[in-house]
Amino acid sequence: MPGETKNYNLVILGGGPAGLVAASMATESGKTVALVDNHHELGGAGINTGTVPSKTLRETAMALSGLQSRNLYGVDLSLRREVTIADFLGHERHIKAAFNADLSRRLEADKADIYNGTGSFLDPHTVSVSPGFIAPALSRPAAGEDIFLRGENILIATGSSPVRPELFPFGKGEIYDSDTILQLDRIPKTLAVIGAGVIGSEYACTFSALGAVVHVIDGRDKLLPFLDAEISVALAVAMERSGVVFHWNETVRQCVVAESGVVTLSLSSDLWLTVDAVLVAAGRKSNTGRLNLPLAGVATGERGIIPVDEHFRTNVPHIYAAGDVIGFPALASTSMEQGRRATRHALGMEVNAISPLLPNGIYTIPEISMVGETEESLRKQGVDYVVGWARYKDNARGRIIGDEDGFLKLLFRRDNMKLAGVHVMGEQVTEIVHIGLMAMLTGSSAEIFVEACFNVPTLSQLYKTATMHAIRQAGAR
Repeated sequence: MPGETKNYNLVILGGGPAGLVAASMATESGKTVALVDNHHELGGAGINTGTVPSKTLRETAMALSGLQSRNLYGVDLSLRREVTIADFLGHERHIKAAFNADLSRRLEADKADIYNGTGSFLDPHTVSVSPGFIAPALSRPAAGEDIFLRGENILIATGSSPVRPELFPFGKGEIYDSDTILQLDRIPKTLAVIGAGVIGSEYACTFSALGAVVHVIDGRDKLLPFLDAEISVALAVAMERSGVVFHWNETVRQCVVAESGVVTLSLSSDLWLTVDAVLVAAGRKSNTGRLNLPLAGVATGERGIIPVDEHFRTNVPHIYAAGDVIGFPALASTSMEQGRRATRHALGMEVNAISPLLPNGIYTIPEISMVGETEESLRKQGVDYVVGWARYKDNARGRIIGDEDGFLKLLFRRDNMKLAGVHVMGEQVTEIVHIGLMAMLTGSSAEIFVEACFNVPTLSQLYKTATMHAIRQAGAR
């Protein structure tokens, strides 16, 4: 084999949440680690193109629209409409730069070798890295060298990319996906969002708050059907009230870009829409196309997803996979846990299975968060349950922040009043959902919320209010 070959206990492909946690876990255990990433900056899509930039834009939109007032680093609150997306992301650039520097320092301290380039398998234990790129602050091979890495164990954590249906002429006119939407030159006056999934819904809310008329087109008949039905309906109503226009049971048949740049869409109902820009949010596919997985013997499924067992092993026992490449739930939080557990198992360390209680946070306006069962899932299982409600408008902190639509919905099993599900919409819900999560992880009953003393005024008090409501409902049966 030409070129130098370096041996490691663990070779990691991908420097996103799963890969970074895996690298730290392995180096802390005294193992030699190589991390391969084809970006100039660590952190994956979450920090560099997706989560951090999009959520920063959301926060700015909230401030500028008057929905929320906060002190944001590098943001001029006098900005209004005819500005670039980049004008809104001064705060994001500051946050991202800090994250990137911190990640680099941490991995350098951990003594992990980091290789900038595209990794691909030569055989089940060997990965080639090409081309080489060196960042002077880190211990890496010289730029341009052909590098070959041999790993006792290998973790695939290369993330995912947006699906680009051939119907849409990307690169021509104002056609974007979730990785490129923040490259818009101007805030569009009209925007069509293709797909009412999490990403499409989040961006629809953000651009609506920035003053755009947003059309959301989806082939289904309801918003985010995995949510508890009442949450789904409440979010759709809130989005429509903010100006978002939904086109349900619709697909795009034709997409035409005029010389002026405007885009015309022909829908399956024969409706024609003319908009300034289009965001295609048609799902994501695993970044496995360049890995040469057949040479490693690793099997893949639809959209490049890699099947794994409960320990995140692929069909090749020493090759693991974690994060978006293995599919649902494809969240940064779950990816980190998957990377940690995969590494522990690969290194022969004791490891517990990931809890099935995985909180989900959706950064629409308003925010949505949930963990556990929905009413629909409990009914399907034949479980008798009790619902407890608490509304922001009846809570002191809720009134102070001016959130009149927010609410907390708790689901308790009637036989033992143990918490089975938490569903919440409104300000700060992706934070307060964790109170319910901890109660569920410890198997606590309604009593824990009755006996707890919460600060006043706080949104946390909603738990006591909702629990007392559920207890009254149970007693009224």
